[in-house]
Amino acid sequence: MSAYCQLTGVKPVFGNNVSHSHRRTRRRWNPNIQRRRYWLPSEGRFVQLTVSARAIKTIDKIGIEQAVARIRARGEKV
Repeated sequence: MSAYCQLTGVKPVFGNNVSHSHRRTRRRWNPNIQRRRYWLPSEGRFVQLTVSARAIKTIDKIGIEQAVARIRARGEKV
């Protein structure tokens, strides 16, 4: 499972760890990605989405139908 949100498109961000002596080493910040299963009433089936914690809150707010429409508008298959 890649660290990529299907709804918001959030991906890992890269930067540096900076030690006390100011040496820098590369690191990455991963988004909080979850695999969630949602019932899609219009199609009569479940869809499994890879979404971030923020996207889960967005789905709760706008509904799964509109969220799937946004994902498909970005050209992604659901």
